[in-house]
Amino acid sequence: MPALSRREALAATALAGIVATLPAWAQDAGGAQWDLTDLYPTDAAWDDARKKALADVPSLAKYKGKLGESADTLAAFMVAQSDLNRTISRIYTYASLKADADLRVSANQEKQAQAIDLYTAFGEAVSWASPELLSVGKAKIDGFIASNDTLKKRFDFALADTLRQADHTLSPESENLLAGVGAPFAGSSDIREQLVASDIPWPTVTLSTGKQVRLDDQAYTLNRDAPNRADRKLVFDTFWAEYGKFQNSLGAAYLSHVKADIFRKKARKYPTSLAAALSGNNIPEAVYRSLVAEANNGLPQLHRYFELRRKMLGLPDMAYYDIYPPLVALDKKVTVAEMRGITQSAVKPLGPEYADIFAKATAGKWMDPLPRPGKKSGAYMNPGAAYDVHPYLLLNLGENYSGVTTYAHEWGHAMHTLLAKKYQVYEKFDYPIFTAEIASTCNEVLLAAYMVANAKTKQEKIFYLGQQLESIRGTFYRQSMFAEFELAVHDKAEAGEGLSGEKFSAIYLDLLKRYHGPKVAVSDTYASEWAYIPHFYNSFYVYQYATCVSAASYFAQSVLKGGAKERDNYLSVLKAGGSDYPYDILKRAGLDMASAAPYQAVVAAFKSTLDQVEALIG
Repeated sequence: MPALSRREALAATALAGIVATLPAWAQDAGGAQWDLTDLYPTDAAWDDARKKALADVPSLAKYKGKLGESADTLAAFMVAQSDLNRTISRIYTYASLKADADLRVSANQEKQAQAIDLYTAFGEAVSWASPELLSVGKAKIDGFIASNDTLKKRFDFALADTLRQADHTLSPESENLLAGVGAPFAGSSDIREQLVASDIPWPTVTLSTGKQVRLDDQAYTLNRDAPNRADRKLVFDTFWAEYGKFQNSLGAAYLSHVKADIFRKKARKYPTSLAAALSGNNIPEAVYRSLVAEANNGLPQLHRYFELRRKMLGLPDMAYYDIYPPLVALDKKVTVAEMRGITQSAVKPLGPEYADIFAKATAGKWMDPLPRPGKKSGAYMNPGAAYDVHPYLLLNLGENYSGVTTYAHEWGHAMHTLLAKKYQVYEKFDYPIFTAEIASTCNEVLLAAYMVANAKTKQEKIFYLGQQLESIRGTFYRQSMFAEFELAVHDKAEAGEGLSGEKFSAIYLDLLKRYHGPKVAVSDTYASEWAYIPHFYNSFYVYQYATCVSAASYFAQSVLKGGAKERDNYLSVLKAGGSDYPYDILKRAGLDMASAAPYQAVVAAFKSTLDQVEALIG
């Protein structure tokens, strides 16, 4: 159901609905440019499908208590459940895309709410299935799978995954009770969101240009890279000081969330909150811990980058507020049509099959590319109806290099989906976030290599290399720092240590100083940055952005330096979809994410890029 995008998970961007910040060409972009009639010809047809699906939901109850009767009965239930889920995914996709095309149209927001209600009804209607399958038992289920082609071809992995989690699945009554705590446990995140959005009296500052800025989250992202250094310092000092004033309340909210994690891990009999979070995709804890360890081992290269940044910006010293200004400016307009051509050229190393699918897909009316008033901010690829129709992409492209990287990134997601669709049955084509960002980020790496190779001037080459450096800094190192923060907090909470907003700030400040090194000045005021990261309320999630950029770097370098064998090995990961656990899919492709190798590869790529920039600037 959710759309896939790294950009929405990294930090709140400032594109949302602010007409004044949109360039004239974007304000005049017109309506959505995708064709939703591929899903449903009219709103009336969509509503008919929704009503029929809602009427079909109760029919699943006829299988309750009968899953152990025979392989045919189990297969019939699994098919009915899958087919209905497939229909509901299409219904939700249509509603969500219409809603996001213009957030001001209340009728479309209501349609999306109806689609979510349909998903909820479906979830409730099948909540009994997992406990019942476990009561049937592994031996009997395995026998059913062996004797029934439908179960063997379409549902063997899903059934095995359900059985794998037997030790952590409760009785039907307890599962129902545990499901009921979802809403109250979400209260901590809701409180944090309300504080930030409504209650914190964000201060106003006057920049050197005379411009007055009310420093809320969006304004901070717009102004943290201000060309004037004094302005950057003013923005950082003022913004983080305001967060610090609410440290106690925000700390209480986050601690409540951490305690909810501990409650869940105890209820499901996991040794740690980390183990509970990784269990869903069967990810070994060694993956998380290896990432953190190797990110720390690679810190000398990050510190080297900050010194390079100081020199290139012409600064006498380096501070935390100096990490966002671009190293080199590149004022070069790129149209959407040109983005398509550039990306086509950049992904040629992925071979003819990839190129052919990409060319046909990008020629269709599958995306809404340009920003405009009322449109949802950010960028995503929605795979909800991809198996029966095709994926849809919502983008807010600037006509610049950032727009090109976004284009390549989101079409990477779409290509992953299309390749998985081509090689997997419906029940095995969708993939988890652990592998989702590999295809998109690999496209970005290939794009950067292509742009560097074809740069016309030294300044242009330095610009593209600088973008590579920032991508690794922001996605590998920064997300690893976040992962280390979450791990430290949960470890201390599970050990019974007292925690508070002040303690969270102390933990975070230590990480800030360690990751940025002795030559980057980090004010104690900036310790409150942990409270700015909403993704901490989705525990042990952001580490996957760091693992994905590591895997993408590994595979991209393998493809660029190798031949057909290396290319096909990488594409095997995309074609596998969700047919197995993501860790096992990558391991079969020669990449053990529990080892040091993938993280050392991304650090090596970072070092190589630094070497190239230093050589260019003499």
